[in-house]
Amino acid sequence: MGKKLSHIDSKGNAAMVDISEKKTSLRTAAAQGSISVNREVIQNILDNSIPKGDVLAAARIAGIMAAKRCSELIPLCHLLALDECIIDFNVDSKKNIIEATCRVKLSGKTGAEMEALTAVSVALLTIYDMCKAIDKKMVIGNIFLIEKTGGKDTKRC
Repeated sequence: MGKKLSHIDSKGNAAMVDISEKKTSLRTAAAQGSISVNREVIQNILDNSIPKGDVLAAARIAGIMAAKRCSELIPLCHLLALDECIIDFNVDSKKNIIEATCRVKLSGKTGAEMEALTAVSVALLTIYDMCKAIDKKMVIGNIFLIEKTGGKDTKRC
């Protein structure tokens, strides 16, 4: 028998998971993703010469804001009070790829995987938005959970 879906009630309806009986614990999650861009975008980002402003600073703020508002974007996602949200970027000028990594931490009753994944996604979308005048063929992808800790499941993905 397969694992029961946690967001479906006994009648088959979508339902928010009841976490009221869970114990509060320290929880972390980390996610990563990337955007492939052309050489001109990389150079403009490194030179901070994109007309819309500092691309990575804007993407970092957008990602953090998205993590804080994840429950408004993802149906049935719990509202979490994040204690920390860090977004870092690695600009690979040889491969013309920008990697975004997000790490979140909180004390709570449920994990923050969706917050980390959402933060990475929105950070990459912000890079796309700010650079689309230079490169219309950018590709966002390879978004995945690196690891999660806390609760009953602690694992490196």
